[in-house]
Amino acid sequence: MYLIRGQHNLDLFKELYPKEKLHGTIGNFDGLHKGHQAILNKIKNKAKDSQSSTIVFFTEPHASEYFAVSSNSSAIVPPRICPWREKFELLREFGIDFAFFLKFNNSLRKMTPETFISEILESVGLSSLTVGDDFRFGVNRAGDFELLKSWGSKNNIEINNTPTFKYLDERVSSTRIREALLNDDFNLAKNLLGRAYTFSGKVVHGQHLGRTIGVPTANLWLPKQKLPISGVYAVKCNLENNIYDGIANMGIRPTVGGTQPVLEVHLFEFNSNIYSKRLNVEFIRKIREEKKFKNLDMLKSQIQKDIKAAKNLLR
Repeated sequence: MYLIRGQHNLDLFKELYPKEKLHGTIGNFDGLHKGHQAILNKIKNKAKDSQSSTIVFFTEPHASEYFAVSSNSSAIVPPRICPWREKFELLREFGIDFAFFLKFNNSLRKMTPETFISEILESVGLSSLTVGDDFRFGVNRAGDFELLKSWGSKNNIEINNTPTFKYLDERVSSTRIREALLNDDFNLAKNLLGRAYTFSGKVVHGQHLGRTIGVPTANLWLPKQKLPISGVYAVKCNLENNIYDGIANMGIRPTVGGTQPVLEVHLFEFNSNIYSKRLNVEFIRKIREEKKFKNLDMLKSQIQKDIKAAKNLLR
């Protein structure tokens, strides 16, 4: 999949693919759930029928994240289902040909729907554009499907929307998935996502405290955006296509004075150097909430209980 990193790289894209005809869609695609997949399948089928290609437009950061930071707002920013790198990988695995990365900044925030159309959508060779039934764009969310439809009819571009995708008579949405994860309902999240909920990250150096208490851990790099999980979990991990059972803690580690979120994973019956390698963590079941212990001995004792509980759950 070819990534267009912002408007300033459009000239290179046009130089490399001067006659490319594209069937596209726009959205955050956080989690790339079944509703998103229905839209992507639609543009893939159109591309296949016309022997052309697919393109997905998405913004980073999400609008809600940008507004919370730029206004110094105390509003709660929705946690991310997956960071943008993982989203990119999911789009690539889904078979999308091009991704147009748009940085959500003050310029994009102030862009009128008409300017968004002329500067963004008309900058690539769109044959069709498919959006969700609730899609809005431009300053104050003033742009809608009817505006796109009017523009498309004048420029011979097919504009489509998709009906709400439902599971158990409720809309499949990123919000519903976040709620399922926050409520530790991994089975519901799996049915909404179409796959198990996982986090994939690079193993980085930590404080090596795990080794001092007999439980070595792999620390995973975390994005700055908050994830919708917190606590101690039984997990299954994929490392270089090998599956290992383990236990993971997602939290700030209050017993040792931590202040920043860390994802620590202890793999059972494993003792190899895996720094800089990527570890994919599937969260199976929550064991308990993170808590602060009075001393390291109490923490060590609880970790052994957690390991026993995780092994029982993973049998």
